[in-house]
Amino acid sequence: MGNKYVAAFDQGTTSSRTILFDEKGKIAASAQAEFPQIYPKPGWVEHDPKEILSSQLHSFRRALKAGGIAPDEVAAIGIANQRETTLVWDKFTGKPVYNAIVWQCRRTSAYCEALKARHGKFIYERTGLQPDAYFSASKIRWILDNVPFARERAEKGALLFGTIDTYLLWHLTRGRVHATDFTNASRTMLFNIHTLQWDEELCRLFGVPMSMLPEVKASGADYGHAAAEILGAEIPLCAAVGDQQSALFGQFCTQPGDVKNTYGTGCFLLANTGRNAACSENGLITTLTASLEKPDYALEGSVFVAGAAVQWLRDGLGLVSTASETEALALSVPDTGGVSFVPAFVGLGAPHWDPECRGLLCGITRGATRAHIVRAVLESIALQVFDVVHAMEQDLRHTITRLSADGGASANNFLMQFQADILGVPVVRPAVMETTAFGAACLAGLYSGFYTDIASLRDAVGESRTFRPVCDEAWRVEKLRDWENALRRTMYRVR
Repeated sequence: MGNKYVAAFDQGTTSSRTILFDEKGKIAASAQAEFPQIYPKPGWVEHDPKEILSSQLHSFRRALKAGGIAPDEVAAIGIANQRETTLVWDKFTGKPVYNAIVWQCRRTSAYCEALKARHGKFIYERTGLQPDAYFSASKIRWILDNVPFARERAEKGALLFGTIDTYLLWHLTRGRVHATDFTNASRTMLFNIHTLQWDEELCRLFGVPMSMLPEVKASGADYGHAAAEILGAEIPLCAAVGDQQSALFGQFCTQPGDVKNTYGTGCFLLANTGRNAACSENGLITTLTASLEKPDYALEGSVFVAGAAVQWLRDGLGLVSTASETEALALSVPDTGGVSFVPAFVGLGAPHWDPECRGLLCGITRGATRAHIVRAVLESIALQVFDVVHAMEQDLRHTITRLSADGGASANNFLMQFQADILGVPVVRPAVMETTAFGAACLAGLYSGFYTDIASLRDAVGESRTFRPVCDEAWRVEKLRDWENALRRTMYRVR
């Protein structure tokens, strides 16, 4: 059979998905498989590596079945993955020595705070990152220091490290490929984003043997072939990319000044800065963009909890049975009734970087209803994004006049309209909101020759919906004042 599709493996924080795109960039079939979240202690988050791998393979097989597609009709596979999540496994058996430590996990926050005081400037200059438990390096160190015999085995060259893309590539190729791309490497706190090499001094600082580290390539590149006995055909693996950089590429934000925000488990705002590695004075980080050659730079602000707060409404409080209910509930009341919510379940990310504070629901009166709480939770997502946009404008020294939006929560029209209102700028949502998967598919398709150029793909995406601000400045000022009060209460600690 001829090659008719390119597949995107979208391996996320709560689920693994496969989306198959045709020659025109349209979705031909998709499937999703959720997997359990593991919370061993407060602030700790883990995944079972076997669940990650099996859920991704299961979603691929289901997507093929749903579309009536044969494995040998797939021209190439691109992998987009949750970044920073850390795995260490045996080089010879492929068996993980510990669960995957998820990007959200805060177990190493005390170590990172001490590290920041002594080495923060050095780390930022090399990596563009603020020392934080969010990134991979301290997670690797924790595994080596806390899993019996792990450090000894690592120093003997018997253990490998990888983010999720690397782990999937290694298993799909039966251990023949141990590699990652620039975007994922740039999130480890071990990679020099200026030399585009693993940094020997950083590896010594974190106690990570360099023999553990994967080869680093462009996002669109030759990553080997998936074994036929695993996927049903020997399919070329032509892209690996961190999910947020994949979404930036999928939104066609390839020019300096382009800005997008992904509303997923967390929120991730990226601004393409071209060949300029912008230095942030406002708590943002510098990272690398997806490319087929040498990467550009981007400024990024990460909000740790966004869609995860809606999951909490559903699974933790039982206030809704599905995420889609939240839009109607939020619109059923004119405002939050004075209720404010700060979703600092695992601390606050950019631009505050407070790992110790925790979530806060305040302003509750006898008149507060579940609709008010739901609305406050949705508003908190957009308000966190406002803080990042404001910090980004200060660093870039110009006003952001348009925000491209994607991710699961961007389907919520109330949230998108509130975001436009609080920012005071248009928010644009593409017709195909699966931009993370689309970015990985574009990279794989372009590298393999399945797609010819970006311009034709941009045309294929189709019309977008634009949410324009309708609220006045007085409303915005009052809303932001209430948010700032809630933030102060959240971050207040008795000394």
